[in-house]
Amino acid sequence: MSTTGDRRSAVAARQFSVTTRAHVAVDDATGESIGLDDVDVRVGWLLDLITAAGAELVSRLWQPATFDVLAAGLDRQDRRLPTQGHVAAARLGWTPIYPDGVHVPSRVSRVVTAQVVATLRTLAYRDTAIAALSARFDPATGRLTAPSEPGDSVPAGFARGVRRQLAARARRGGGVPGGRLRITDVQGSPRMAAMAQLSAADRQLAQLAVTGDELVLTVKLPTSPAPAGRAQWRSVRLIAAIPAHLYGREITDWHLPTLVLDRRGLLWRCAATELVPADDLESAAVAVGVDWSPSTLGAAAITAENPEGLVSDYRGWTYDDRGLGIKLARLQAEGQLLHGKAARLTRLAATAPPEVRAELEAKIVILDGHRTAVGIKRGKINRELAFHFGRQVTDYAAAAGAQVIAVEDLTTLETRGHGRVNNNRAAQSARRQAVAALAHTAAGVGIAVVFVPARGSSALCPGCDEPLARPGGYHDAWCPGCRVGGNRDHMAGVNLAKRALLGRSKVTRRRGQMPAVRVAEHAPVRRCRDKNGPTPGRARHRRVRRSLPAVTPWLGVNPKQHVPASQASVWDTVKPTPPHGDTGSRDTHTPLQSATRVADSMRSM
Repeated sequence: MSTTGDRRSAVAARQFSVTTRAHVAVDDATGESIGLDDVDVRVGWLLDLITAAGAELVSRLWQPATFDVLAAGLDRQDRRLPTQGHVAAARLGWTPIYPDGVHVPSRVSRVVTAQVVATLRTLAYRDTAIAALSARFDPATGRLTAPSEPGDSVPAGFARGVRRQLAARARRGGGVPGGRLRITDVQGSPRMAAMAQLSAADRQLAQLAVTGDELVLTVKLPTSPAPAGRAQWRSVRLIAAIPAHLYGREITDWHLPTLVLDRRGLLWRCAATELVPADDLESAAVAVGVDWSPSTLGAAAITAENPEGLVSDYRGWTYDDRGLGIKLARLQAEGQLLHGKAARLTRLAATAPPEVRAELEAKIVILDGHRTAVGIKRGKINRELAFHFGRQVTDYAAAAGAQVIAVEDLTTLETRGHGRVNNNRAAQSARRQAVAALAHTAAGVGIAVVFVPARGSSALCPGCDEPLARPGGYHDAWCPGCRVGGNRDHMAGVNLAKRALLGRSKVTRRRGQMPAVRVAEHAPVRRCRDKNGPTPGRARHRRVRRSLPAVTPWLGVNPKQHVPASQASVWDTVKPTPPHGDTGSRDTHTPLQSATRVADSMRSM
């Protein structure tokens, strides 16, 4: 971080990601143009080589000794393993194996080992947790005993998932005796994603340059599915446009992208470093607290600090998801239905005759395709919802002059007490993605986002720290002692903002994680009528002049012109006699003879 004479002019470097696509492809040696479809095919061959080699390496390393080495973090000479995955794999002797007669550059092997080591390092924590939980699991009762050592404690949600996994294994094994298990005993090896992380390589495989508003990527691609030598690896120069929303931003460096293939072709996932205003938590005087709500994605409230203490107007702001939450709930229910159908057909196919089994397997493939499509659609909506939420909260905090945004710590946040359907719906909401989008958006204007403890934020009064009453139901909160109240989520937002202001000098910062306040401190927040937050928007209605008489439209030949309906005749008021035995109506029906007399009398007039 570089700092000038004024504290407000401090800047910090941060990384962000963006996606783009190439619009021009040229052979780097000859300068001839290459079709984008041909580039997609050649990238597909590269991804096939990486995926096959990675899957073979993972299956070969899927044993407890691998996770013991990763947990210890030491190589064979008791040296600390480096952070770079491909360097750690070279020290440990983990090298991919390719089919006979296939030539793959060593830089491609770097990409393979980097992706494999990153996957195994992620699963090393799960292996340690499964080993600790399996030692406390009782197959007879299907429950976990209390941990005997402090290091054996894991988050409750993670423990529940592992307990279900251990119980399912015990049922399949006919109640096998419990013991200390490893992740290799409970689940199979993971599948490798079809992608190429070029950042693990060097300039011999790929290099990136910036020319004006375009990115130029030079990468070696195979010319056949099974290249036999170096001559079948040729460099291709791809040109992509920098997204327009990045124009004018202080981007200092562009990093090598990750290449993936989707239904539209080759997609770049680029990372870049830019300079943004540095946050200053020590001098923060206004904070915005964001509470996750079961009815909408979140709600926010403001707490400010002045010489007299903490104050708030106890009037918050609720995010409007524009109906996307209902759409996500419908897609989630549809995905669960498809999953249930596929599971049932799988069970039926296990004992069905061969000809019936073939039909059931074809239906299962169709259901799996539909479920994948629903998942892709849910992912797109979640991303849109997360970034829209981040922009709205950032604008709300910037209008209030806040220096910090406090959100609930997601590691201790569990959804319960709302029923199975609502608990599952809230647990699958895009809260973590919304936090990442909020942190990215807020960092652009110099506002810090910190985690604060979530326990008691919706149940305790911000003024006296006593339990709140619920006179109007779940969404209402009232403190008889402080005589403050309002929306439950807004009261929680005041508590979260208060905890961020009180713990701003005790923030814990860890590499790769957001700043966090670990301890929830209390100080009374009094209610004030000062102008601390932005004025909520109000709907403006058009003025209507009611003094002028209504103009009767002319009857013309235009079929789109409004024509009033003709006056109803007496024939429209005559009701026929109901069928015999119809006693469902209490109205007195007019006999048929009296209705005829009325019609005859009207004709004679």
